[in-house]
This record gives sequence, C-alpha cells and structure tokens, in this order.
Amino acid sequence: MSIHEKVSSILEKQIHAELESAYLYLSFADYYEDRGLKGYANWYTIQVKEELDHAMAIRRYLLDNDFKPTMETIAKPEMSFEDDLAPLKAGLAHEEYVTELINQCYLAAHEVHDIRAMKMLDWFITEQGEEETNARDMITNYELFGRDPKGLFELDREYQARSYTQLTALPM
Repeated sequence: MSIHEKVSSILEKQIHAELESAYLYLSFADYYEDRGLKGYANWYTIQVKEELDHAMAIRRYLLDNDFKPTMETIAKPEMSFEDDLAPLKAGLAHEEYVTELINQCYLAAHEVHDIRAMKMLDWFITEQGEEETNARDMITNYELFGRDPKGLFELDREYQARSYTQLTALPM
C-alpha cells in the first residue's frame, strides 16, 4: 500500500519545518556562543542535532513508503535578541508552532485512515510535549536564577553537561 498523497505532502512539509528548526536553533547556539554562554550554546547545538534526526526520521518513513521527498530552500533566520532570555522565549514559541504542525500531520493521517503514519507520529507528539516542557523549564530557571551572575553561571554549567543521543530509529 502506498502512502496517501495528503499524508506524503504534509510530511514532506514537516521535513522542511524540522530543518528550519535546526537552522533556527543553530542561530540561537551562535548567539549564546558569542555571549560566552557555552552551556546554553551546547543545549541549542544538541537541539540542532535532534531536529536533524527528526527530519531524517520522517524522510526515512516517506522513503520506506515509496515516496521520494523534495528538499526545499531553508530561509535564513531573521532574529536578533535584546537579552539572554529572548532566545529561550523564541524557542518556546517555536516549539509550540512545531507542535501545531505535528498535530496537523496527525489529523491529515487520521482523516485518510493512515494508521501507520498515525503510529509513527505518536512518537513526535510525545517528543513535542517534552520539548515544550524543556523550553518552559529553561525560561523558568532563567527567570528565577539567571539574572544573577552566579545563578547564570550555574545554569550554564548545567546545560554544558547535556549530551546528545542519536535517534537511530523511531520506536514503533
């Protein structure tokens, strides 16, 4: 059974959104690197890798279902930040946006009764919940402790300890 056109089309767009996310988060990492906050830069560098993993997982799903995705141009992120909290808030807003995109993918699969796509997207729905929680926690931590230089130093050290775990396959 080949993948429904409605599902392949929206998943192809999701690949693009995941790649845009990686590009955006790389700009956040660069902002923090420039500020000397290597832990925050590390956090967002790992986010870049995770977003690339997400794009590749969806690509693999499409390829495994006899659909060859087309890669589109990724626009340059056009953001500037007035302080160290701004990228964190932009990150949460972006994760909420991606959650809505994933929800739309799920609804498209549901509409055409594509159970395999729905099952694959279940992982992304859970992942987005975690991403939003992490983004909110980073904002809360910064607001509570990051305005003090010692607190910011401690948070930065904490984020520097984060390590990347490659997504080898979607758990299904």
